Amino acid sequence: MSETFPGVVKPIPERTIFEWKSPSRPFKKRRRQYYTTLGTIVLLLSLILFFAGQVLPVAVVLSVAFLAYIMSTIPPHDIKQKITTYGIRQDDQVFYWQELGRFWFEDKLDQTMMLVEVYRFPNRLSLMLGQASKKDLTAIMSEILLLEKPELTTYDKAAKWLQEKVPLDIDGDEPSPKKQSK
Repeated sequence: MSETFPGVVKPIPERTIFEWKSPSRPFKKRRRQYYTTLGTIVLLLSLILFFAGQVLPVAVVLSVAFLAYIMSTIPPHDIKQKITTYGIRQDDQVFYWQELGRFWFEDKLDQTMMLVEVYRFPNRLSLMLGQASKKDLTAIMSEILLLEKPELTTYDKAAKWLQEKVPLDIDGDEPSPKKQSK
């Protein structure tokens, strides 16, 4: 507290607690079957919408397909992640502790990421772990935030159901059917 300004707390300088580099998003190199399946779905959906007289949604479907193609062919760049006394920094963007909620870990495309609730846009902050230790991050983050995975929203449930029912990339590791002898 200051004698000149009673009741005003002097701010502390920002100090880095933990720092690591990681990819900016999950990435998996896709095989030809992924693109073939995606193209077939886009073509069928576009034809249905076109014959129904819905030209603008066809453009939206094509745009989303193009985005999916770009995201699966161009690998992500590495970014610097920091946990500081102010909050979490991703390159030059700061998410202050006051606007963060729970955190939890998930695996996506064979990579581990830490998700943090944010009380502004975007509603979730995704941090790829890269070479960072899950144990170290849990110890640091648990001092300020609650380690708890929230229940799935209706959107999350629908996306999970759709992903299970319409697999775009089927692994070739499935055993082939054996010939039956009579």
